[in-house]
Amino acid sequence: MQSRPDNYFLTISEPSQSALLYLRQFFINEIGLTEAWKFNTPFYYYKNKWFCYLIYNPKKDETYISFVLGNKIEYPNLVSEGRKQMKIYKINPNENINEANLKKIVQLLKKFY
Repeated sequence: MQSRPDNYFLTISEPSQSALLYLRQFFINEIGLTEAWKFNTPFYYYKNKWFCYLIYNPKKDETYISFVLGNKIEYPNLVSEGRKQMKIYKINPNENINEANLKKIVQLLKKFY
């Protein structure tokens, strides 16, 4: 039986599906985050606390990572767009994902957990 996150990813069209599946594996295997299902969205935890979640918005054709404590840091391409606490990192699913940027963002944010 497939998990809710598995089903979620399968409903997303390409190329966003591949980008989000890549990010899922990156956060679990490279960063060591734990996946959970909250608010019909795959969330990723660090030290049992919300760290980030993945979003695909088909209405706007947007794919992004929302970092829960994103307001604590300043980093290029990490934007609030009016959010008070969270900041997002937009993903272009037609381009390679910049792992170095994501690792730096994660490194900066882990200090607040």
